[in-house]
Amino acid sequence: MARLIVVGGGAAGFFGAIAAARTNPKLEVIILEAGKTFLSKVKISGGGRCNVTHHCFDPVELVKAYPRGQRELRGAFSQFQPQDMIAWLKAEGVKLKTEADGRMFPVTDDSETIIRAFLAAATTAKIQCRTGAVVQSIIQDETGQFQVNLKGGDRLFADFILLATGSHPSGHRLAATLGHKIIPPQPSLFTFQINDPRLQGLAGVSVPKAIVSIKLDAKKKLVQTGPLLITHWGLSGPAVLKLSAWGARTLAEHRYTMLLTVNWLPDINPETLRQDIQTFKTQHPKKKITTLAPVDLPKRLWQSLTQAAGISPDQNWADLAKKQLNILCQELTQGQYNIQGKGIFKEEFVTCGGVSLKEVNFKTLESRRCPGLFFAGEVLDIDGITGGFNFQSAWTTSWLAGQAIAQNIH
Repeated sequence: MARLIVVGGGAAGFFGAIAAARTNPKLEVIILEAGKTFLSKVKISGGGRCNVTHHCFDPVELVKAYPRGQRELRGAFSQFQPQDMIAWLKAEGVKLKTEADGRMFPVTDDSETIIRAFLAAATTAKIQCRTGAVVQSIIQDETGQFQVNLKGGDRLFADFILLATGSHPSGHRLAATLGHKIIPPQPSLFTFQINDPRLQGLAGVSVPKAIVSIKLDAKKKLVQTGPLLITHWGLSGPAVLKLSAWGARTLAEHRYTMLLTVNWLPDINPETLRQDIQTFKTQHPKKKITTLAPVDLPKRLWQSLTQAAGISPDQNWADLAKKQLNILCQELTQGQYNIQGKGIFKEEFVTCGGVSLKEVNFKTLESRRCPGLFFAGEVLDIDGITGGFNFQSAWTTSWLAGQAIAQNIH
């Protein structure tokens, strides 16, 4: 009987193991998890609710959520995409719901629902699941068989290996020893630490839409649009998280100290804004600038930006100087803030980097360097923005790998 050993008992590991075991019941499948529990990232995802996937069923649109892995996932998503995951879970008795932003959760709002479904499916498929199984090395002999050496002295043999260790360094180390190039991992999906008087005392203030950007060089810049949230330590929200994902490597190279430009009013042309303010000034000459705003911004943010423009709290609109108007327009549409570091996004720590995608066949997820070795999930140099996209790439890659292993595709 052929044997598959899955290294990693997380989302990709379990789903790949189940896909393989169900497709070929003659295949012996063993999951080795180094930690004390299985599916630990599933448990904490989405604040304990588990953001399973995203309600985007067009592979062409879906790949746009991946700063790294877009080209490779395009074909993979045509084989297994969010609709397929929804159907799979429904067959296991798990119903999902879609939130306004497209994120999908179990109707129970409890990640344990997903965990129980996976554990039950693994049990039914007769998959052997071991915790506390630390893989120290994997060796492939001249016949193609693998020897898996565990901490404590145990040795296991396998015909196939599925490496699904997430972003843990151990998986990258094992892949490297089997001939793979590792793209150095860097954090992705993080908030910006910004110590700036304009943001002080505004924690919790948010705008539904802003444009944030960083310059890559004299000609190129990265730009993202979305909700923006002021925090105790700086800036967060979807706009910042998306920018951190797309700019992960550039920000790392600059040691997370770059100049961030913020447009708090992205739907208003700067010149139109200037004219609107001039008109407002004429219409409300005796009103205080800080208490009556011509734009739709949170009151405390408006007051902070007027102060940054040198406008005093008791100044009337009639007394707005041209220099103050210029600075105010700049603050509203091109405010510049120094990023001084990064925070992490809740517990959902995501990295870019991992096994080089050039060395993997994305029809099967088999290594191009080491026959019989397969990859799934975040061990690969793939990462998505927040919203269920990282789990979906895990489901897709592990399902393809499981199918290929079970059908003995080489």
